[in-house]
Amino acid sequence: MPQTLSAPLVVEFPFTRSLGPVQSAFLTGLRERTVLGVRTAGGRVLVPPVEYDPVTSAEIRDLVEVGTAGTVVTWAWNAAPRPGQPLRTPFAWALVRLDGADTGLLHALEAPRDVVRTGMRVRVRWAEEREGRITDIACFEPERGAAEPAPPPPAPHDGVFPEPVTGIVEPARLEYTYSPGRSTTAYLHALTEQRTVGERCPSCRKVYVPPRGACPTCGVATDEQVEVGPHGTVTTFCIVNIKARNLDVEVPYVYAHIALDGAGLALHGRIGGIPYDQVRMGLRVEPVWREGARWPDHYRPTGEPDADYDDYKDLL
Repeated sequence: MPQTLSAPLVVEFPFTRSLGPVQSAFLTGLRERTVLGVRTAGGRVLVPPVEYDPVTSAEIRDLVEVGTAGTVVTWAWNAAPRPGQPLRTPFAWALVRLDGADTGLLHALEAPRDVVRTGMRVRVRWAEEREGRITDIACFEPERGAAEPAPPPPAPHDGVFPEPVTGIVEPARLEYTYSPGRSTTAYLHALTEQRTVGERCPSCRKVYVPPRGACPTCGVATDEQVEVGPHGTVTTFCIVNIKARNLDVEVPYVYAHIALDGAGLALHGRIGGIPYDQVRMGLRVEPVWREGARWPDHYRPTGEPDADYDDYKDLL
């Protein structure tokens, strides 16, 4: 049995979100050094604002301005430095209830260890350059000087600012180490030899490709290895009209479920070597490998007659 594989993986993409009137007003307000919340029908002021009442689910549009100082409700130390983090380490993550608000805003708190406590008074430290993001609040810091008089109640605000922020783009990145386990390791090793293997359930006899190590239907372990294909049958498909990043394939193209001969369920693959409008259910196909590739580049027609519907209907 080959050694189980393990490899570092990175999933990264830009996350784009359009903003409704409430979130647009909130983020634009931060750019203008103003913190906005919303008032529910029951009179509670929620900061950060939401678009629907968490209790009644009613739509909320009653914007109010709250203070830029508040009270620490709870907190926890963050001792691990982060790339691009402008704050000194360690700092605290704190839930701060701003004056006039009934809920807490989670953000960084920069203060000495012997100062941070529940109930301490803090204020917003604004970023020098602001563009309509939560990072326009650089952090919270201890409130200096004598105690201030009781803050005024939250003031109504129309949420209107010049050049409102209507959308945000944030990078999303996840780094992790993936170990596929015994069954998938054997499957991947076989692909390097241009073979496709699955595992048969000892109870229902279905052959799973790729193998999963256990039958999800019967709940029993699978260890009988079965080589399938290389020919297969298109069971269903879709025509793709949007070009994918880093995929050197012209649109439109076809992506299909392909039931390899001997397999108990279909796997995914791109169909090539045939005009996209001629791909059909029942089409017989075979894999096309590129030199040095670890899996088939695409599947092409074999020239065989189409499979009978009864031969693959159970795999739909």
